[in-house]
Amino acid sequence: MQAADHDDLFARLEELNSIGVSLSKEKDITRLLEKILVAAKTITNADGGTLYRINDEGNCQFEIMRTDSLNIAMGGTTGVAIPFYPIHLIGREGLPNNSMVVAYAVLHDRTVNIPDAYVAEGFDFSGTKNFDKKTGYRSKSFLTVPMKNHENEIIGVLQLINAQDRRTGEIIPFSAADQSLAESLASQAAIALTTRLLINQLEELFEAFINLINTAIDDKSPYTGGHCQRVPILTMMLAQAAIRARTGPLREFTLDEHALYELKLAGLLHDCGKVTTPVHIVDKATKLQIIFDRIDLIDTRFEVAKREAVIDSLQTKLKLIAKDPAADVSGLDAELRQRLAGLDDDRDFLRRVNVGGEFMTGEQLERIQRIARLTWVNEQGERAALLTEDEVYNLSIVRGTLTREDRQVINNHVAMTYKMLSALPWPKHLRGVPEIAASHHERLDGKGYHRGLTAEAMPLQARIVAIADIFEALTAKDRPYKPGKTLSESLEILGRMAEENHVDAHLFDVFIREKVYLRYAEEFLDPVQINRVDETAIPGYNP
Repeated sequence: MQAADHDDLFARLEELNSIGVSLSKEKDITRLLEKILVAAKTITNADGGTLYRINDEGNCQFEIMRTDSLNIAMGGTTGVAIPFYPIHLIGREGLPNNSMVVAYAVLHDRTVNIPDAYVAEGFDFSGTKNFDKKTGYRSKSFLTVPMKNHENEIIGVLQLINAQDRRTGEIIPFSAADQSLAESLASQAAIALTTRLLINQLEELFEAFINLINTAIDDKSPYTGGHCQRVPILTMMLAQAAIRARTGPLREFTLDEHALYELKLAGLLHDCGKVTTPVHIVDKATKLQIIFDRIDLIDTRFEVAKREAVIDSLQTKLKLIAKDPAADVSGLDAELRQRLAGLDDDRDFLRRVNVGGEFMTGEQLERIQRIARLTWVNEQGERAALLTEDEVYNLSIVRGTLTREDRQVINNHVAMTYKMLSALPWPKHLRGVPEIAASHHERLDGKGYHRGLTAEAMPLQARIVAIADIFEALTAKDRPYKPGKTLSESLEILGRMAEENHVDAHLFDVFIREKVYLRYAEEFLDPVQINRVDETAIPGYNP
């Protein structure tokens, strides 16, 4: 071997090593396949080539095609579909398809090196010859190499066409060195491809498992269905908008693909701790609801109290008439009607306040206490208060349907989220998931939960999830105690939170300026909720 040939082989070996490193770093399957074929063509100086993958049916599927001299580029990132059917390994008669060189290489696990297809025996090159006739091309030398992974399983085929002399450009057979280099490259490529497919499949499996957990959480309650799906979508919308920002304090903000994936997982898992939250609290649609709505028990007591009023009135009448048959009892009838009307009015009032809302007035709270002092005769024949202490406590909830104790149980889902996620063996680039996911109820002023973090300790990614979580909750139309708010109402509330240092004001500015709220609304809100928004009037917004 001449010195020049030694130098050429050494350079090609160096190139093979650098190609291996490049292949191991590529994360996109399509680009990886493209790199494999281009690298094989380069290292053997081939004019054309095709990369096949073994599909689910066990046949050779065309993936990438390149022929430089004909300017043909199909498959891969080109977006040009390859118009050829897969090559079957088994023919219609059930016999091995040994006439097709690609199928033969797979069936026999053997590299096939053909100096000239037009004089080769044992293979069917009629399709190749027809292609040559139409294009004026001359397909001559072929090198067909099976791609085997680390388990010695063939997952694809690399076929190279027309090796070219590096000095003259003449079409020549593929040399033994070409074959050795191509086989080495095919082995590296197969392992790189298998590794990337395995990583992708594990990521898909993990995300599917997360979605399974979220579906279970959302299905636990008919009132929060879809929350775990919508929050991560809005989270990523806001994150991408913040990355695009070219003005303001966030103009330098960026997240690489690892950080974005970490944020996506945190958004998906932000409420995973709710698997431990009791259903009767998650589903507490009214103030008196436990396993059932206790307002029905109170209705029964009112009915008993009304009957007592009727009996008392009748007994009083009988006593008066017994003393004086001509006695006037019309006043008693009027008094009874007034008493029954009062009981009905009190019952209707309790039904209304039981539903929950934004605010209870002092007058309403006093009325609950007055009603509680009414009495009835219970099942044991004892006179008892019309409302129990626990019922008074629940009916007196100022906002919503949850008591302080209920909220503590609900709030505990964040601590559980952190505990559950921290127990997982996260890879280095995803170690921030527990912190981000479990910080979405923290506030910049330190008044949030579960750890009372201040702005300095709260990651920006967690602030993104926090805004997404609040906005989704405000606009959600499946909550038990309120209808979904309109855009203008929701943005006003969120804006005041930004003013009060509850949420990040700079992210809120991006949320408005980049129209994140509108894109989300158009996808997830009812048309009646999407009212006109005057951005100049939104509190806390600095354009």
